[in-house]
Amino acid sequence: MPMDAHALARACTEAMWELDATSRAHGLTLVSAAPGEAVLAMTVADSMANWHGTCHGGFIYLLADTAFGYACNSRNQRMVGQYCTVAYINPAQRGERLTAFAVERQREGRSGIYDVAVKREDGTIVAEFRGHARSVAGHILPDNKDAKSHGG
Repeated sequence: MPMDAHALARACTEAMWELDATSRAHGLTLVSAAPGEAVLAMTVADSMANWHGTCHGGFIYLLADTAFGYACNSRNQRMVGQYCTVAYINPAQRGERLTAFAVERQREGRSGIYDVAVKREDGTIVAEFRGHARSVAGHILPDNKDAKSHGG
C-alpha cells in the first residue's frame, strides 16, 4: 500500500538527514517536514559570527537553503536548486536560535518555487529566501512506487 503524502515527506526527509553531514556538522536540526514544506533550526554559535559580531550571512543562507532543499525533495522526486535569492532583513546575534520555514509556492512539471522565512524566536524576520528548483533523475527513497502514486 502506498504511503500517504505526509508519511512520504517524513520518510524522504529522514533518508536525506541521514546523509546530510553538512547540516549536522553545523548544528542544524530538522524540526518538521510535510509535502512541500520543511522547518529547520540552528543556534548561532560563536564560530558563525562575522567581524560585525553578528551571524555571517553564509550561515543564514545555509539554513535557508537547507530548508528549501528538504521542502522541494519531500515528494520523493530528486530536485536541485536552479536559482536562489536571499534578502537579509535583520541581523542575528550569537546564541540566538534561528528557524527557517520553507513552503512550496508553485510546483508544475519539473519546476518548483519555494519561499523560506528565517526568523528569530520572537518572530522577527532575519532573512527571506526564494528558491527555484528543478527535478533531476531519480528518487530519494529506493522504492519509487510511492513516488509514482504521488506524481513524482
